[in-house]
Amino acid sequence: MNKTLDEAVELASQLSEKVTENEKADVVICPPYTNLSAVAQVIKDTPIGLGAQNLFWEPKGAYTGEISAEMLKSAGCEYVILGHSERRQYCYETDETVNKKIKRALQAGLVPIVCVGELLEQRKAGDTEQVVKTQIKGAFDEIVKNDVKTIIIAYEPVWAIGTGEVATPQQAQDVHKFIRTLLANLYDEEAASCVRIQYGGSMKPANAAELLARPDIDGGLIGGASLDAESFLGIVRA
Repeated sequence: MNKTLDEAVELASQLSEKVTENEKADVVICPPYTNLSAVAQVIKDTPIGLGAQNLFWEPKGAYTGEISAEMLKSAGCEYVILGHSERRQYCYETDETVNKKIKRALQAGLVPIVCVGELLEQRKAGDTEQVVKTQIKGAFDEIVKNDVKTIIIAYEPVWAIGTGEVATPQQAQDVHKFIRTLLANLYDEEAASCVRIQYGGSMKPANAAELLARPDIDGGLIGGASLDAESFLGIVRA
């Protein structure tokens, strides 16, 4: 929940001047709902993609305050973040509601960026793999292989979000590898290799290259470091 309309347009303008067709990374920005249409206009002739931070699982109706996949598409979105830890924490989202949202996003032609990750007490108890496994199995219930191949997963250790704490590159790699192996078991090796698995937990220019060098870390879901153009661009370059 950052950036007014004017601030978002300014940030998008700064990024659109620097992100070129030559990037080795695919770049997507996910502003708040109120800024989507304006930002879409700023980035329309650039390689930057547009995503939203959430959606509701019904296409329309008496759901005051909610936003549908069709609304996001009409605003210019191609992607949508689903199941972020803050949505789970503050808005009581569950694996079941995340699953419904993934299905709706796929039906509408949006690429879901599905977030999973453990709390600090769960990591200390040695429950990281069980928590992540439960979240993925719940979120991907009844999702077929061809759809899974288009989904992006973001592993966000909740204890490392906005805290300055970062999973070590090896800790992050271990969980990413576990997720890929789990996908291979649930589907097959081809599906597992197609899924992009991003790290989301205080990635910044100073640590991005080391994290992204790991074989199963395919990118980043960037929070605080995305609010400043140069900071975000530093991660893109990494």
